[in-house]
Amino acid sequence: MGVGKASAAGGAGRRRAVPWAVLGLWIALLVLAAPFAAKLADVQHDRVTDYLPASADSTQVAKVQEQLPGGESTELVLVYHRDGGLSAADRETAAGQVEEIAGRHELSGGDRVPEGIPSDDGTTLMYPVVSNEPGTDEKLRDALVEDVRDIAHGQDGLSVEVGGTGALATDAGKVYDSLGGPLLYTTVAVVALLLILIYRSPVLWLVPLAVAGLADYLSMGVAYGLNQAFGTTVSGQSSGVMTILVFGAGTDYALLLVSRYREELRRVERPYDAMVAALRGCGPAVLASSGTVAVGLLCLLAADLNSSRGMGPLGTVGVLCALLAMLTLLPAILVLLGRRVFWPLVPAFGSEPKPRRRSLFAAMGSSAGRRPLTVLATGAVLLGALALGTLNLPGPVKQEDSFVDKPEAVTAMETLAGAYPGHGTQPIDVITPAAGADRALATIRDTRGVESAEKGRTGDGWTEISVIAGDAPQSAGESATIRALRGQLEGSYVGGASAQQIDLEDTNSRDTKIVVPLVLVSVLLILIGLLRSLVAPLLLVAAVVAVWGAALGIGGLVFGPVLGFEGTDPGLGLLSFVFLVALGVDYGIFLMHRMREESLAGADPVAAALTALRTTGGVIASAGLVLAATFAVLTNMGLVQLVELGFVIAVGVLLDTFLVRTYLVTSASVALGRKVWWPGALSREPGPAGPGEPTEPPRRPERIGAP
Repeated sequence: MGVGKASAAGGAGRRRAVPWAVLGLWIALLVLAAPFAAKLADVQHDRVTDYLPASADSTQVAKVQEQLPGGESTELVLVYHRDGGLSAADRETAAGQVEEIAGRHELSGGDRVPEGIPSDDGTTLMYPVVSNEPGTDEKLRDALVEDVRDIAHGQDGLSVEVGGTGALATDAGKVYDSLGGPLLYTTVAVVALLLILIYRSPVLWLVPLAVAGLADYLSMGVAYGLNQAFGTTVSGQSSGVMTILVFGAGTDYALLLVSRYREELRRVERPYDAMVAALRGCGPAVLASSGTVAVGLLCLLAADLNSSRGMGPLGTVGVLCALLAMLTLLPAILVLLGRRVFWPLVPAFGSEPKPRRRSLFAAMGSSAGRRPLTVLATGAVLLGALALGTLNLPGPVKQEDSFVDKPEAVTAMETLAGAYPGHGTQPIDVITPAAGADRALATIRDTRGVESAEKGRTGDGWTEISVIAGDAPQSAGESATIRALRGQLEGSYVGGASAQQIDLEDTNSRDTKIVVPLVLVSVLLILIGLLRSLVAPLLLVAAVVAVWGAALGIGGLVFGPVLGFEGTDPGLGLLSFVFLVALGVDYGIFLMHRMREESLAGADPVAAALTALRTTGGVIASAGLVLAATFAVLTNMGLVQLVELGFVIAVGVLLDTFLVRTYLVTSASVALGRKVWWPGALSREPGPAGPGEPTEPPRRPERIGAP
């Protein structure tokens, strides 16, 4: 009797101590991470080299330019324009403003004031302005651009715009800056609204949301540590995606855990014991799904593109921090708050959930069960038809088309294109060994498509040559000129804005051929280990690949005709594939894990598939809605590549949640029967039970219930 009381007292003490200990550990962890999280913004950069391929010519040019006297140059173009033609007063105003700029800033060419280049129709005057003053300091560059814009202003019908690569970088930086606060606030608001609708509780939704916020803060500290230890690239794009993954994936894990915890509270008296049962029930599926996402994202380390390679580790950090928080901190807080956190729908011990009329997912399962092959064929045809939309995707997006709302730098380039048709308006940068600079200059001037070439800075064994092509920027003619220069200049590097676009397209094509097979193999191996089958993993992988193709196809039907985008980001295919495969397999794991548990409990294949859909459909739908909504936040950002990425992933998650998981995977599982578990033990028909042997395994299947 005394031993029983002591044991009960010890159990009660553990129930009280463990949640408080977990909470204390998290407080200590956040205190340690705080100084590092605050420094992440200091190492976040959106320089050209942060988005270029590591081994490309244009990247080497940018790196050498940073080492030349004065550091990397800031190239600007002042565009003076009047529709009816420039007057003498206009030209005098332009000359005076450019002279003021030269007096206030250190421009290339010494004391010489830049000369204007008039257009043939007399409507436009272009002043190329190059300054080494900011070097590689982004804040100094932005200050230079803004000061030049303050000085160069129009009047009485004379328009003045400041463009060029320096101004374009400043305008892009403003958009990337918006990925900090606005992205976070919008994501939090979207997730909060969905959680309120899902939980129907004035209190419960705050708990997973607050835990996700703390996980995001921890991920910022870890990301800073990776940057300091391994030089991991941190850009506005990668840090923004990390935040979205923390809230999106973290909320998904919270939905699964809270759903199972509520179910256990009806069967188990004490919240601590109910939470232990809930973690045992849904923990393996959550761990497997997060591991799949992490491994898939880490495959991006094989990419040559700096922005893609940096997104892999940061995305992984976001997912793992979310996992850690949702499997430790969230359970501790829920246990400490007790049943009252579910008010007004408190799950009382011994109670039964309110019976509901036939659920949507039960109806879906019935239709899939009656005609599995018909449903499967119809779904496959639909996905294939949607995938044909990829043929309508616009070509690679040009720099001037990469903004949703055109900033001044882009409108300046458009004015130049109209006033100087068929002529280059931005330089091609050539970096060549100083010892052979004169010979290289002669070769460049003799190259077909080159209009002019002039030597600039020399230092550290290199000489910079500025080349103007005879064709418009990022046209087929200019691209041919760049490739010709690269073919003729041995030991030299050819860079600049147009060369960067060429390198981005070439490298994304190369990265896709390497990363896509790597992701497929990695995810497949994890699924084989989890499900102990070959057929089920192949089915899930084929499903997510089909979703990816259909989502891209819908993008092709929307980007140009509806949104008016002039191009597609070269990295869209690769990044959307990695995210949709890694994240989409999550829901397949939840469904197939439950299906396997039902099969282990003795259910026939059809019953196992339909029960899995009925019991997991609600929570998967809720999780899919949250994840799609978080990525849809990117469609409100100001860069075309972010809008396209957010759109394709959000659409893909919705397709995966409401079509592929509910209908196609279930139909395929029903049609295949036990073969879906081949070659595992579940693929074989059970033999007759021997004397004294149970007909079913004496275990209760682990359940992931609907919220």
